[in-house]
Amino acid sequence: MGDACHHDHAVTGPGPAAVNAAVARATARCQADGERMTAPRRRVLALLLAAGEPMKAYDLIAGYGEDGQAAKPPTVYRALEFLERRGLAHRIASISAYVACSGGDQAHAAAFLICDCCGATEEVTPGAADGLARAAATAGYRIERTTIEAHGLCPGCSAAT
Repeated sequence: MGDACHHDHAVTGPGPAAVNAAVARATARCQADGERMTAPRRRVLALLLAAGEPMKAYDLIAGYGEDGQAAKPPTVYRALEFLERRGLAHRIASISAYVACSGGDQAHAAAFLICDCCGATEEVTPGAADGLARAAATAGYRIERTTIEAHGLCPGCSAAT
């Protein structure tokens, strides 16, 4: 992320069994809601889950094919749009990246703590989201998605500085 990060960070995503289980749960959730979890949608979700960290769209495009073949950009972008709309993935605008949702099966506001040194990102539950929802309702708005981003230093980078 930043040039100032000169210490090691271990980023590990879930193993193949956990990724497969999460994709199966997401597929069942979509089917229960009358939506189709197509092969491209499953593949993009699996890539996001396996990464264990935010991924840029061009990295998803490059890693899409299991045989090393890149995907066509519209295939990945359409899958990302679907996954976002369904609450299975989030876009982190400030770093132009996508991450699999770690918030469970319920629609929710997403908040991300983003380390400006190493790029570590953690999804947390934002307390302010309830107040924002109430304010929006009072103003007659219907919020469809809320994403809050906070930048700073993760515990590892804070300790190393």
